[in-house]
Amino acid sequence: MFRKLIAAVLLLNGLTAAEGQHTIAVNLNGPGVQVPATMWGIFFEDINMGADGGIYAELIKNRSFEFYRPMMGWKVLGKPQTEGDFEIMNRSSENTANPRFLRVTLHNSAKGSIGLVNEGFRGMGIKKDITYHFSLQYRKSAGTVNLHLALVNEAGQPIGETVLTLNNSDTWKKDNASFTATATAMKAKLNIWFEGDGPLDLDMISLFPTDTWKNRPGGMRADMVQKLADLKPGFIRFPGGCIVEGFDLSTRYQWKKTIGPLEERQLIINRWNTEFADRQAPDYFQSFGLGFFEYFQLAEDIGAQALPILNCGMACQFNSSELVPLADLGPYVQDALDLVEFANGDTQTKWGSIRAAMGHPASFHLQMIGIGNENWGPQYLERLAVFSKAIKEKYPEIKLVNSSGTDPIGARFDYLNAALRASQADLIDEHYYRPPQWFFSNAKRYDNYPRTGSRVFAGEYASHMSWDIPGEKRNCWLSALSEAAFMTGLERNADVVHMASYAPLFAHAEGWQWSPDLIWVNNLQSYGSP
Repeated sequence: MFRKLIAAVLLLNGLTAAEGQHTIAVNLNGPGVQVPATMWGIFFEDINMGADGGIYAELIKNRSFEFYRPMMGWKVLGKPQTEGDFEIMNRSSENTANPRFLRVTLHNSAKGSIGLVNEGFRGMGIKKDITYHFSLQYRKSAGTVNLHLALVNEAGQPIGETVLTLNNSDTWKKDNASFTATATAMKAKLNIWFEGDGPLDLDMISLFPTDTWKNRPGGMRADMVQKLADLKPGFIRFPGGCIVEGFDLSTRYQWKKTIGPLEERQLIINRWNTEFADRQAPDYFQSFGLGFFEYFQLAEDIGAQALPILNCGMACQFNSSELVPLADLGPYVQDALDLVEFANGDTQTKWGSIRAAMGHPASFHLQMIGIGNENWGPQYLERLAVFSKAIKEKYPEIKLVNSSGTDPIGARFDYLNAALRASQADLIDEHYYRPPQWFFSNAKRYDNYPRTGSRVFAGEYASHMSWDIPGEKRNCWLSALSEAAFMTGLERNADVVHMASYAPLFAHAEGWQWSPDLIWVNNLQSYGSP
């Protein structure tokens, strides 16, 4: 097998095995430096429909009507009898996290006369013989309403049906029903037909498969998580990436809004929604069904250390460059301190008790945190110093990952790298999106790096072919080979480089913004790239 691999490599370079024979001496008595358990990990960011429509197994798009177009993903079936039979209501004074709901007014409606259809995320991937769990919140002051639920395939044929009866309730109530699919479909939809009379308020309309990872209700797509588990990663970096920064600070990632009951998690737009003019995704939002608790749980499930990244008071410097004044940085720093307590605190602490209430009384054993993502300049160093002082004083055992900006070379990198090493940063996060030749040429990049002091985290690397090549064809063998060459230099210098992860991780074949990517998916399948 090894000889076949060498021959393949020679052929890739235009040589025959005979023309390109070389002798390689291997010293078995000099194994080199010890490779840390965290050496090879994974980096998850909600890009390319990585979370909603991806690893988070929810099939309903815009389940709480909180998209900026409240009915996006939904269409009315049949014909309303009067104007205003479908209204979006706003209760922001009593529920700021989830203010909108849908009010449907029925007029002794018969089955099949009026209803709703949800299109899912580029359709719904439905599997034969799998049970699906439907749930919703509703309020109805009088009488009962029957919901006739039907999954339909691309031809409109039913492939799974049931009826859910909603009894009167003056307050919000949860109800659910389950049914089994009779056929497989790549792009199914869910029809909801109403039978009954009077006004009906609806919210948090949800549909999940039951074959999720570890069969957790409301959980993750098992095939996608299995791909991660099979990599045996030493760590998982989350939730990004640029979504940590946000286009501006109003759309930054705030971990405290991603925990607790789903209906209390405040949806926001995904910053990749309109980032690229040629890859618009106006329906791309973050429901935070995949939140910080689920990220920590995922890391634990696959035997990886968790590496959460937090906003440092800076929005994306390529977009708004919005900054929090140093005098107002306190809440951001407190978020970092509270995160350590959420992950590691005992059940008597405020945030440790919240973790326990979510079903995990034991510590998640958090050991490291990243402060900022791809931030740069003196403004970053000023804010980093405030974070570092506060965290190290309270939690000296926590390792901090610091940003060296967007590029592995140039004045911006040199300035940050020198400053961070002078401050004895624990880990310096270097990112590399470069052509294949750069990776071949930099296989020895770390051979002459300092062997003491700050360690390197190769946080995002990917070999990029020419932008003239269509995105779907940019995952190619030349890129893979150049990355492998670079990786040999990372592992050979494992006393300098302690962690490394490819980026991005996931991409939906019909909803991606960025390529190349490590693992591609559609609504039913997932497959790894070279």
